[in-house]
Amino acid sequence: MSSLHNPSMAASQKLYLALFHVLLLSLFPLKAKSSARAQAEALLQWKSTLSFSPPPLSSWSRSNLNNLCEWTAVSCSSTSRTVSQINLRSLNITGTLAHFNFTPFTDLTRFDIQSNNVNGAIPSAIGSLSKLTHLDLSVNLFEGSIPVEISQLTELQYLSLYSNNLNGIIPFQLANLPKVRHLDLGANYLENPDWSKFSMPSLEYLSFFLNELTAEFPHFITNCRNLTFLDLSLNKFTGQIPELVYTNLGKLEALNLYNNLFQGPLSSNISKLSNLKNISLQNNLLSGQIPESIGSISGLQIFELFSNSFQGNIPSSIGQLKHLEKLDLRMNALNSTIPPELGLCTNLTYLALADNQLSGELPLSLSNLSKIADMGLSENSLSGEISPTLISNWTELISLQVQNNLFSGNIPPEIGKLTMLQYLFLYNNSFSGSIPRR
Repeated sequence: MSSLHNPSMAASQKLYLALFHVLLLSLFPLKAKSSARAQAEALLQWKSTLSFSPPPLSSWSRSNLNNLCEWTAVSCSSTSRTVSQINLRSLNITGTLAHFNFTPFTDLTRFDIQSNNVNGAIPSAIGSLSKLTHLDLSVNLFEGSIPVEISQLTELQYLSLYSNNLNGIIPFQLANLPKVRHLDLGANYLENPDWSKFSMPSLEYLSFFLNELTAEFPHFITNCRNLTFLDLSLNKFTGQIPELVYTNLGKLEALNLYNNLFQGPLSSNISKLSNLKNISLQNNLLSGQIPESIGSISGLQIFELFSNSFQGNIPSSIGQLKHLEKLDLRMNALNSTIPPELGLCTNLTYLALADNQLSGELPLSLSNLSKIADMGLSENSLSGEISPTLISNWTELISLQVQNNLFSGNIPPEIGKLTMLQYLFLYNNSFSGSIPRR
């Protein structure tokens, strides 16, 4: 029994345990070094498969194998000294991701290859990057469908697949990405998923621009209460714009729904979107009157409704929009006079009211539009003289189009002093007198 309490044996055991502990601790930097080496090997292997490897990637070499964290486009974690970010945007890389080994990159948080010539499929193995928060594959040549495995990237906050050749149905499993704030699938050939399975309440930026999407407005969007940017343009969405868009999405700054098949009226509740800077609803089937409440969206800069079926008055409340730079109401059925209040929009550079049923004279208050560069009033029933006061104040004018109206009187000689003017269309009116010389 006394041997169990032998002091020399106890000391030996303690020494053995201490040495084992030191050895164990020493393995950690070796593991990190080994991991960094595996990452370097993976990047070199991928580089060797590229059809074109740009000069900035010359630092990716076997002679530089131990300096991975100094390679171009590579950032490392300060603690683990392994790769945390790969940023290859705009390097003119040509190739595929088929031979990219994602497995060693366990700490990768950012993978950005925007604006290159990467083609082929998006590999399903990309779903193994469990710490990824930022994935940008935009402006490339990817084809095929969006891999469902992307839905495994549960830390993802930013996902952009914009401007590729992706097709097929948008995976409803993307709803498994609870932290995504920025989702851009625009400029592809994507088709409708089952929208009822979608829920992405953290979204702040959403674009499905230029795809093959049909049917009615996706209902899940009306629950994305943090949205500041929404773009569903250039699809084939139908039906009315839901009232919940106006009542739930109060943080919206940009509402881009142009070139669809939306119909029905523009709700007066649009005024509840008080943070809007850009409303682009052109080329739809919208009808009814433009709501007077539009004037309460005080920060509005761009208001585009052209090529719809709006009728009635141009709201005088538009004069309250002091920040308005672009107003495009062309190709509707508006049948009022031009409200003098438009002259209060002194930041306007673009005013397009052509191809309506407008009548009456041009309000002299429009002379206040000293920043106007493009004035389009053609294809209406506007009458009276064009006052020299108007012309003399429009010194920034590049294009003046008033053809196909009922204007009369002399052509103001002040037109000859518009040194920026490039386009002048006056035909099919009742002007008299001489043509002004420059």
